[in-house]
Amino acid sequence: MQMSEPSPIVLVVDDEIQIRRFLRTGFELNGFVVHEAGTGAEAIRSATLRPIDLVIVDLGLPDMDGSEVVERIRSWSSVPIIVLSVRSTEAQKVHLLELGADDYVVKPFGMAELLARVRVSLRRQMRAASGEPTVKVGPLTIDLAVRSVMLNDKRLTLTPKEYRLLQVLAQHAGNVVTHQHLLKEVWGSIHVHDTHYLRIFVRKLRQKIEPHPDSPKILVTELGVGYRLAQSGAEAENGAEAPAKSES
Repeated sequence: MQMSEPSPIVLVVDDEIQIRRFLRTGFELNGFVVHEAGTGAEAIRSATLRPIDLVIVDLGLPDMDGSEVVERIRSWSSVPIIVLSVRSTEAQKVHLLELGADDYVVKPFGMAELLARVRVSLRRQMRAASGEPTVKVGPLTIDLAVRSVMLNDKRLTLTPKEYRLLQVLAQHAGNVVTHQHLLKEVWGSIHVHDTHYLRIFVRKLRQKIEPHPDSPKILVTELGVGYRLAQSGAEAENGAEAPAKSES
């Protein structure tokens, strides 16, 4: 008799009990084990005392900002972290990603959208843990082990900078990567503000990897924040929406 895979464990951090109930119901219906925390301190304690596969954290906690929870957990763990917030400014998103969040979802959101983001983050974590070198995005296949890129089974020729840009995006496939991180990884720390470099190379890369470069579906822009290498299954679907929450 074949043993089934263990259920992934998610830690839901939110001070509003109705939102925790909404998330618990959605996650448990999709095979997750759910632990809850109502404060930042409780979340950090829970994450240190038990195995966790994923953290969902709201920014508006009563004892500390959720960004501090992200930073504290990320200082010792690589567990995927997704932030929930009614705040949606570009500066806030960039700050969270630089602190170590893997993704963010703006309230109100559909449960299907959150689950899609969760699956992307878990796949990325599993790929990193197993050393899986191949990333597939629709007709595009990136083999990180042999540094080859195929579009519809035809090998593409990329410049070193184009490949490095695609490589960094592939290593975070499905999650947004900030302009600053891409610039640092591809051009070095002295160029972290030279966003025109990035725009030029993204345009060139899209000409090679996108079936329709003027309507990109593979290398997606996150306005004011960065870029995301899309993954099938990561598209938002219709579903129940989490209640909005006011934050000071």
